[in-house]
Amino acid sequence: MTQPANPWLHYFKSNPKAGVRLFCFPHAGGNALVYRSWAQKLPAGIEVIAVQLPGRGNRIHEPLITDLSSLVKLMAPAIAPSLNGPFAFFGHSMGAIVSFEMARWLRREGRSLPLHMFVSGRSAPPLNGCHPPLYNLATSELLHELRRLEGTPSAVLEHPDLMELMLPMLRADFSICDTYEYSEEAPLDCPITAFGGLQDAGITRRNLEPWREQTGSSFTLRMLPGNHFFLHSNEVLLLNVLAAQLRLSFC
Repeated sequence: MTQPANPWLHYFKSNPKAGVRLFCFPHAGGNALVYRSWAQKLPAGIEVIAVQLPGRGNRIHEPLITDLSSLVKLMAPAIAPSLNGPFAFFGHSMGAIVSFEMARWLRREGRSLPLHMFVSGRSAPPLNGCHPPLYNLATSELLHELRRLEGTPSAVLEHPDLMELMLPMLRADFSICDTYEYSEEAPLDCPITAFGGLQDAGITRRNLEPWREQTGSSFTLRMLPGNHFFLHSNEVLLLNVLAAQLRLSFC
């Protein structure tokens, strides 16, 4: 059976018999294709479904969203009907706070929470204001920050036409991150695993440890070799950890 069309979700390899669905939320400037290799590399019992935000990929002509509350208001009701079986969330950087607020929306609506939440490369929500904003930097300064983060290929950074297309999306995504205001709620009743890069100077173990306060269940912190984009450079180790944790969650 084919999945019904939903512009918010990208199914790489439909697997109705999967034991758990892993919904993956992209980082700033990313789209659903960031996770295209995961569907092939994770065990067959895990179905990978990537979240596609407006203004990128097959939704390139849709308006960009610049604040998290507006994004969740549109996204959550559209995704919720697909959360009809065992599922987990993975979010990297911006995707971590997007998935976190998605989970809190599910709880407020009385819906099931993820079996497990994986948050990666993002400070715990109460620390959001500790990072200098990027979305309103001058273009030259923003390009400098993108080079420092090492997530955008040099060939793209040095191509003016490509950057002219990408900068509005990057500014919108950074605005989602930079203007996010955390509000106090009870901890989530699902396990959380936080990941960080050992060479990521911006997001350290100290930034990640307070994610522990967002769960009333178990918490694990894993630091992996690599910079902010260790999910690419150390993909094999990350996927092995995800697979092992998910097996524990749905067995």
